[in-house]
Amino acid sequence: MNIKKFLSLLKRSEGPKLDFKQCINVENDSGRKELAKDICAIANSRGGRGYLIIGIEDKTKRIVGISEVNFSEEKIQQIVSSRIDPPIPVSLEILQYNGRDVAVISIYDSPQKPYQMRDNGSFYIRRGSTNDTMRKQEIISALQENLGINVELCPIPHSDLNCIDDGIVNRYFLSQGIEINHENRLELMENASIIYMDKNSGKYMATLGGLLIFSKINNICIPHNMIKIVNNINRNSKPMVIIQGDLISMMDEAEHIIRKIINVKSYPVKAVDEGIREAVVYRDYSDFSRGIEVVLGYNSIVITSPGILINRKNTDFYNYANRNMWIYEKIIALDTKERSISISSGFNRIRKEFKNKGKVKFINSIKNFNFKVIYPGIKNFK
Repeated sequence: MNIKKFLSLLKRSEGPKLDFKQCINVENDSGRKELAKDICAIANSRGGRGYLIIGIEDKTKRIVGISEVNFSEEKIQQIVSSRIDPPIPVSLEILQYNGRDVAVISIYDSPQKPYQMRDNGSFYIRRGSTNDTMRKQEIISALQENLGINVELCPIPHSDLNCIDDGIVNRYFLSQGIEINHENRLELMENASIIYMDKNSGKYMATLGGLLIFSKINNICIPHNMIKIVNNINRNSKPMVIIQGDLISMMDEAEHIIRKIINVKSYPVKAVDEGIREAVVYRDYSDFSRGIEVVLGYNSIVITSPGILINRKNTDFYNYANRNMWIYEKIIALDTKERSISISSGFNRIRKEFKNKGKVKFINSIKNFNFKVIYPGIKNFK
């Protein structure tokens, strides 16, 4: 944001899309809760992009500035992603005016409304210059306007067309029998929700799903997309490896690294590959604070994935409902190894791989909001 835009906002009165605050406190829970509530209310209100400007007296609009910046954009995004569902795309800028620092939180318009606070289940909206809970009809209207609520379609601030890999995009549309060229490229990508047009700036941003599937450098914008492999069994390999990139490449690299570390031929390594694929497809990508973790040990091998899963289970069959259908469809289309076509029965194949060899545990932890697959370790397979 330039100074001209800032001064034009300063001339306006507080309203549904604009709020002035003298300060915010992200050091305690009540301050973080209040900030999330303000952002949620602005995001649910009509009118395009919204702004929360910090360092301004809300009554007089006198610029008092912020004495020190004890919060970052990453911190703001973590607060939003952990407290609001689905997470709201936001960005933070620090402006200098008349020798004072002012913080501007931009709250982007997105087809994901209505947004809900996770702690109390409330939907907030702005009425004039104050926050209020949404009424029943307002919630219904928002849901009717945005029936395709899907976290993968959420635009990601600071992303742009340069983040998207043309080669992956071409392969995807070719797999659908669609010819893509310079003239129709942007339209096709926008229609497929790979990119999103910000109506305020007229610029394109990549969606969360667009970055996950079609970007090899997505860690710049979404660093939570990672697989961390901790090696406690093979001294000849690195003790820890971080894998980032597009999801197909991440699955390929994870398979390669797992095989380098687990050099015990009798161990069912395919079952570990399967568990990682399940984590990639099913994990909660709205959790911006954690990635997928794989801990390889003598006594156990543990894959931990952010987010609990919806379980459809009977006495003999494990089946978890897909959380990320947009991502799942793209992976099926792009994975030339066809590893993910029957992923819905992957947990059962994992269990069968260890039949008469040991027990595999599936743990859905509501307390920790994660899902774990715990395999037998390698100690009994030498």
